[in-house]
Amino acid sequence: MYRFFDENEFACSCCGENHIRPSFVSRLDRLREVCGFPFVITSGWRCRNHPSEAVKEKPGMHHDGCAADIQVADGTQRRKLVQEALRMGFDGVGVADGFVHVDDRKTTPVLWTY
Repeated sequence: MYRFFDENEFACSCCGENHIRPSFVSRLDRLREVCGFPFVITSGWRCRNHPSEAVKEKPGMHHDGCAADIQVADGTQRRKLVQEALRMGFDGVGVADGFVHVDDRKTTPVLWTY
């Protein structure tokens, strides 16, 4: 179904369930192709009890099935991933030292750092 991913890569690390949106994974597949380096998904779909979701007032983009954190090895990968994600219309992009968060939020586009 996907060129670069297996849906199991997006399962919740807390409970093992997986409600990632196939349309989102298809977009990530295209992003991975454009970037030209392997993507390691460090966080995909998250259940409501996942430690990162449980502290939120309302569930976030990961719980909605339209977000992923992608490991980056260095600044070159980080820049390429952010640049292409923005070019492709991902509306949520968060930049950390070791990963980049991308999502398909339906609200005002945002860019942040961790």
